[in-house]
Formats: sequence, C-alpha cells, structure tokens
Amino acid sequence: MTPQPNPQVGAAVKAADRKHVFHSWSAQELIDPLAVAGAEGSYFWDYDGNRYLDFTSGLVYTNIGYQHPKVVAAIQEQAAKMTTFAPAFAVESRSEAARLIAERTPGDLDKIFFTNGGADAVEHALRMARLHTGRPKVLSAYRSYHGGTQQAINVTGDPRRWASDSGTAGVVRFWAPYLYRSRFYAQNEEQECARALEHLETTIQFEGPETIAAIILETVPGTAGIMLPPAGYLAGVRELCDRYGIVFVLDEVMAGFGRTGEWFAADLYDVTPDLLTFAKGVNSGYVPLGGVAISGAIADTFGKRPYPGGLTYSGHPLACAAAVATINVMEEEGIVAHAAKLGADVVGPALRELAERHPSVGEVRGVGMFWALDLVRDRETREPLVPYNAAGEANAPMAAFAAAAKANGLWPFVNMNRTHVVPPLNVSEAEIKEGLAALDAALTAADAHTT
Repeated sequence: MTPQPNPQVGAAVKAADRKHVFHSWSAQELIDPLAVAGAEGSYFWDYDGNRYLDFTSGLVYTNIGYQHPKVVAAIQEQAAKMTTFAPAFAVESRSEAARLIAERTPGDLDKIFFTNGGADAVEHALRMARLHTGRPKVLSAYRSYHGGTQQAINVTGDPRRWASDSGTAGVVRFWAPYLYRSRFYAQNEEQECARALEHLETTIQFEGPETIAAIILETVPGTAGIMLPPAGYLAGVRELCDRYGIVFVLDEVMAGFGRTGEWFAADLYDVTPDLLTFAKGVNSGYVPLGGVAISGAIADTFGKRPYPGGLTYSGHPLACAAAVATINVMEEEGIVAHAAKLGADVVGPALRELAERHPSVGEVRGVGMFWALDLVRDRETREPLVPYNAAGEANAPMAAFAAAAKANGLWPFVNMNRTHVVPPLNVSEAEIKEGLAALDAALTAADAHTT
C-alpha cells in the first residue's frame, strides 16, 4: 500500500480528464480534480506519492473500504462465469443478492427490485407508490437529497434541485425535525418531534390526503447534515401514513448497510416503511447497484398487473455478485457491530471533546460511522461559518478548512458549513485516531473565522 510516485502518468491522466471528462455538479473550468493512482482499505493516494485517509468513503459508499480482496475475487469469479445477462431471467448472483438483502430489511420488505443506483431507486419507488395508490402527489422534506434524475431531484430539498425544478413534478415540501436549527421554536427534542409531526399533518390536511401518494424521507438525512430524527418522529410519520392511506418511503441509499451501526437505520427506530430504497453500501460501490425493497401489499398490486418500469442492467450479475460478497464479508467480519461500537466508544466522545476546544464547532451529531460537525461563526447565535449555498469568496472559510485537512493527509467530506466524519465502516481505531488528529489541526483554520 506504499504509493509509488509517477508524476508523468499523473499529468497524462489529468490532461485527458480535463480535455474529455465532463464532471457532475461542477463549473467545468473552475475545478481541479485530483488524479488518483490507487486505493486500499481506508486510504487512497495520488501520482505524486501523497496518501490520504478517506473520511468520505468515496461518496459515503465504500462501507468495507477500497479493494477488499474477497469482493474483488467475487467480481473476478462472476466475470469468468457469467459477465452479464438480461434481467428477465433468474440468475444465481441476482437471486442470492435479493435473498440476502430481503433477510436484512425490516418487516415484510421481501421483494427486491434492482436498479443501477440510488436515484433510479427513488424514481421507481415513487412510481410504485403512485400506481399503488392512484394518487399524484409526493411529500418530501427540506434539507434532503434523493438523487440527480428528474423525479429524484424534484423531491430533493437542497439547492441542487433549483436549476431543474419546473414546479410541475407533483412535489410538496415540508420541514422535518432538526432541533439545532428548529423551524418550530422548540426547546427540546420532545417539542421538536411533536411540532414537526403537527406541521406534517397540517400539510397533509391542507394538500388533501386523497391526493398524496407518498411521503419520502431519508431515515437519517445524509448530505443535508446527518440530523438524527428525535425519538418517536418516524413512528409518528408511519402512523400518519397509515391513517391517511399514504405510502411511507424511506431512503436508505446513504444510511443503509451498516452506516448507522445497524443494517438499516430504520432498525434504530423500530419502523418499517412500505418501500425502502438502497444503493451505495450494498456492495461498497464496487459495481453500480441500487434497488427498492417492497412490502407485500405493494408487491401484490403488481401480482397480475404488469409493473411499467425496468432497466437494461437491473440486477446486473457482476454488481449482484459484489453485493453477495460484501454482505457476507460484513457478516463474517462483524463490520456492522464494529461501526456501532467505534462510533459510540471512540468517534462520538472524541468529536465532542474537539467541540469543547474549537469555537467553530457548533454541534456534533451522529451515530455509527455517520457523524457531522456543524461549523459556526458564533456559537451563541449559531450563525453558520459560511452562508447557505455559499460559493467563491463567501465559501473561503470552509475552503481553508478543507485545504488544511488535506495538508494533514485527511480527505474531508465538506458540504456547506459542515464537515462529515464518514470513513469506511471497517476503519481501525488507530486510523480513526489518526484522522481525528488531522481534523483537530484543520479546525484551527475554521476557528480563525469565528467571532
């Protein structure tokens, strides 16, 4: 795992990228992507020999780290046996992946529809909900992200939606609970929960329950800030959905497959949705794969009525073989329990200790290997370190923090005024402590912008 510098190759990779690759979510002339030479475990490195501890898990998907040998071997074996096959057939890796996923999903979510990723999983979940209910509308929360395809971006509640939002997607947004920046003037978690549920029910009533097909929530919002829902909130949403005949969709694309220290974040709250979307950690992102876990009632809707949707690569054998191997590795190595214990015993206490020493840390929140630091200019007013959706000079404090982290060998997850601590779930305690030391040093750059 020792990086071997090769600047000439790195320069060629970078030149080809800049000439031909069109990058997502980016102004193409303003970016400077790092040329990556390799990755293993919790680290990756560039062609100049610089090695980084990855506190982002890629895009929060390398749940078992990079290049796990058992998953690499499974992909190689599947490629030699059957590289691809159409989705209308029963294929061993596809069947086994579906079985292993269904065994771990909550309740009766026993049918698995495979997609290529999280966004199209959301697309199909909402299509299923609308067809099941015969209703047009979907309710989704502000401070959420559900994907970049047309319906998924329209149910998203952050600025990435704005450029594509035509206001015609049948989406109504509401405020989910978030006590640190409460929209309900709550003083504690109980008030926040009760008032958020009252607000949601009022929204349902004023929109007309008979027009609402689904409520979609990230079980624990990811990119939007890792805000753990207060006790009773998800159960309350489940009750509202039951009362008004609305399909409850939980998006576990980021939170699922061990990220929260449970197989699914829904298990933290003892709640079963009607549909559950997944991707990312299902096979650590080694081959693109996502899906929808479907309840018996919704599956029955399409027992004799064809489901009008599909994908050429649905349940791709290579991706499913990677999922089978990943799930088995997570079981064999106790990775889910490891994430829970390391989060509770090491990460959480260490981050709270950092918060005591750094005035830029307004709040620490998280569970498992899923943590966020809310960075502020002023702890009393809770003014964010940078404005909402800041760019350019307005984002300079966060850019300075990120640069300081990278200079210390840590690749940070940065979004708006937050940094997230989301390493691979099988990261070692020694690696965590190495990363936290680098984070400690980098926060000094954020502290410089506090008042």
